[in-house]
Amino acid sequence: MESFDIARLSYLVLLGAAVIGSFFMMNKASLGKSMQQLAIWALIFVGAVGAYGLWNDIQRDVLPRQSVVSSGVVEVPRRSDGHYYLTLRINDAPVEFVVDTGATDVVLTTQDARKVGIDPDNLDFIGTAMTANGRVRTAPTRVDTAVLGDITVENLKVYVNEGMMDTSLLGMSYLRRFERIEIADDMLILTN
Repeated sequence: MESFDIARLSYLVLLGAAVIGSFFMMNKASLGKSMQQLAIWALIFVGAVGAYGLWNDIQRDVLPRQSVVSSGVVEVPRRSDGHYYLTLRINDAPVEFVVDTGATDVVLTTQDARKVGIDPDNLDFIGTAMTANGRVRTAPTRVDTAVLGDITVENLKVYVNEGMMDTSLLGMSYLRRFERIEIADDMLILTN
């Protein structure tokens, strides 16, 4: 510690002691209540310092976001439900997908299909898929573009699910384009 830092710290300690001393002098009659208020403010201060110090960890858990770290590398934080979610721009519309290495194909909900310009009413639901909710009918189709960071896939084959589905699925037909898929420290890392 340099002498300037010691002098600054001494000044702050002396100033703090003066403020606390004047606080007690003004509240001699109700010293118990004053101590209780001081303890509450001290806990608030310690909590604020702790939250500030842990903000990076808190932010990753509370507000997880995918990020393109460098050309061809995408990091996806695990959300509180244990899944990894990616947002791709499909035909210029943002679509959130749950990353599903157990799914063979890219599967859109009917809502997401409409969002990207596909009319499910004009599709032929000729395929079937086994899901956790049982057998559902699917319709094969294609999207013009699927963009993730600096990675663009054109003419991507997708399936529209006729059944109830909360989120579209990003299956292996898309994920196999990556050279490497790994999970480390609650982060899914896709390397192109």
